[in-house]
Amino acid sequence: MKLRQVSDLSDFSRGHWLRELLCRGEEPSHVQSSPDGQHLLLLQKSRPPTLPRVVAFQRHSIAGADLERSWQPPQPALVGLLFLRSPVVLGSWVLAMVWEHGRTEVWHFVVAVGWQLLQTLELCQGARARVVSVCSQGASLVWCEERPPLGAHSDMSKCAFRFCVCARSLEVGEQGVRLGTVRIILHNSPEYQVLASPQHVFLVPVSAGFATTSRFLLIWHPEKAEFTITAPSAGFIHSKVLRSSSESDFRKLLLGSVGILSCFAPLDIHTCTVSNTGGLLLVSTKGSVSIVEPDGTQRHIFDLEGGPLAQGSPVQLKTFGSILACVLAGVLYLVDQNSGRLVEREVLSMKQVHFLESQGEEDNIQLLSQTGIYSFSFSKPEDSSRPEPCVVEMVFEEACRYYQRRSLSSSKLTVEKLKKGGTFQAPVVLAAILQHSLHQKQKPARGLQDTYAKLLSTMSLELQSYMSLELLKACVVCAPESEVESYCKELVEQEVSRILQSDMDKDNLAYLNSVFASFPKAAWKATRSCLQLQQNGDGRLVARATPEVWKKVLCQPQLEEVGQNGMAPLFELICASFLRFKPKWLPSFVELTQQYVSSSWSYSGKEGPEGRVPLYKRALGVLARKNRHGEADDEMELELLLCSKRPKAVLQALHLLIRLKQWQRVVEVAEKFSKLSPLLNKEIFVTLLAEFAQHRELDPYLHRLWPLCPAELTASDILTMVLQHLPHSQEDPVPFSSEENQLTVGLLKPLLQGVVQRPSVQDEMYSDALQSTTFPPPTPPREH
Repeated sequence: MKLRQVSDLSDFSRGHWLRELLCRGEEPSHVQSSPDGQHLLLLQKSRPPTLPRVVAFQRHSIAGADLERSWQPPQPALVGLLFLRSPVVLGSWVLAMVWEHGRTEVWHFVVAVGWQLLQTLELCQGARARVVSVCSQGASLVWCEERPPLGAHSDMSKCAFRFCVCARSLEVGEQGVRLGTVRIILHNSPEYQVLASPQHVFLVPVSAGFATTSRFLLIWHPEKAEFTITAPSAGFIHSKVLRSSSESDFRKLLLGSVGILSCFAPLDIHTCTVSNTGGLLLVSTKGSVSIVEPDGTQRHIFDLEGGPLAQGSPVQLKTFGSILACVLAGVLYLVDQNSGRLVEREVLSMKQVHFLESQGEEDNIQLLSQTGIYSFSFSKPEDSSRPEPCVVEMVFEEACRYYQRRSLSSSKLTVEKLKKGGTFQAPVVLAAILQHSLHQKQKPARGLQDTYAKLLSTMSLELQSYMSLELLKACVVCAPESEVESYCKELVEQEVSRILQSDMDKDNLAYLNSVFASFPKAAWKATRSCLQLQQNGDGRLVARATPEVWKKVLCQPQLEEVGQNGMAPLFELICASFLRFKPKWLPSFVELTQQYVSSSWSYSGKEGPEGRVPLYKRALGVLARKNRHGEADDEMELELLLCSKRPKAVLQALHLLIRLKQWQRVVEVAEKFSKLSPLLNKEIFVTLLAEFAQHRELDPYLHRLWPLCPAELTASDILTMVLQHLPHSQEDPVPFSSEENQLTVGLLKPLLQGVVQRPSVQDEMYSDALQSTTFPPPTPPREH
């Protein structure tokens, strides 16, 4: 894979001038090619004695009028060059030149005629507005404009939020160009650079003057009218649908998230651009390349060599299919976006290059330099030797992460060093075994060493499981639509079972979250199968899972590992599946987990799964996150509270039943749980006695309530509590009231009689001595 020159710039109109400009060192600040690759636009900064200008060059020496525009500061500068699709002719396009004061020129190129100005439009509504950034999203223009305050001496804190993000449709038809009405996406905002993908718009803060606004990115979803707040250091934070123009205020958008945003690190962005997959590529000043997806999640791709990047050092980025091409300091890097693997590293003879459109060829990269246009093809010939399986590459990448975490050295460990170093033999041995076992069915492989063969026999079952899983994945890809669902069920079951048998790190947990979100029904059936959940003859839920699987289910990761990208622990995922597909089983499942914790968990205190948050509270948290809350949810909350058998949970359930005025169940719960402990018995009785003093709803159940009275309560204690909880009346009390709900002594008489007639605690202590026949007792015989 080498660079090949495809043009010496002589096939361009005025090619000698283009070559002269590039060879004189007048490097353009921006290079852009048309969608068909036939036109090249160069935007040059102001360097005395020349003026800033934009020049168009036609390829293959197409005749016609040229396009060249220059401007003299302080005249408004050119902000953006946008190629827009024209629906009049299939495959045709127009060029929109947006100036700083909002004037937009729409140009069209006609063969044998040249460049023609179709129309000049005013993009902004206000005369004092100034466009700072612009992009095209579908058939609309999206821009960020500055709206200076009216007062000359305005507050500087308010002046920072003087920008506004707007959108406006631009239609090119046979009758000319027509602008739609202005839609305000966000107002009273800081300055943003707008970057458009096919379906989203990324808003990247330009100034780092305000600490809070320089810690996050905004993603605008036009179809949903929704904003997503994300921070590369934390991932997805919050999303909000703007239903009206009043909600598009920047401060209202951040309301409720300011506290958490202040905890994040400031953005570290050296260069940013949009990939062909719709994500935002970011290059930090440390040389780290990452991508922010439209849903707000962030993924690291690659680390550039050379350490920290200087502020003026240019970094060129462009994606070609699944390959990310990056040019830094005369070095071309080709990186696989999906795996982060370095495909190729090529040292270029020229320092500055610019990427051009490759006319639909995703495996062909074209570079513009001072000496011409070069092509770099990274397609693999069909007759080349078979590459290593992806699983082998994954072994070395995982080994790099494993050894890097445990290394005391500051040097970066790469896959190439791991393969050539010879220090770490474990990944080399495992890679050899995998290559042997995966290739032996296709082509006879060389014999393994004796030690490798022994290890291969030990791993044979795991390898068979892996190969059957890969075969199943291939079946899912190639199967007809009618069979995909059955294959997906089997695939999800195998994946869930595999993860439950491995270490539950944050990567596996994130993968499980995606599986449960994409295939909820299949994940539910896989969970039932792995935990062996079923009902016995009595209708009770039983589980026959192994202790190791229980520990994976009940483990609660650290707070910094969960919640950053919307991940939920496995226990919460299973509870959500119960609520969706079998809600009646959820309390029994929580009870099963508590029984396992109490009988089998070897930790105590805060180290166990219930050390931080009790299991019933974690299940209640899943219930609280439901979008709709009804009577069935109240019943589920009661069952979860009561199945825990914790005193606080039982009392919380009792208060919930009282609030719902379910007095029959109130008494049943009191009778059942008063037997657990004397302290809980007293709390339950005091709670119900207070309710009895306030209203007459419990009168039909007094014959079941009074036997619950604790032994240590006296008649005076009971009367004191009753008087404390009597309802306050606005009228003066009278001896004989006509109100039917008034508390009378007759209602309390059975309770007070039982307490008075009951022997006291001191009487029971001395009852044996008082009932003896002689007093004092006889002297015991002396021992000789």
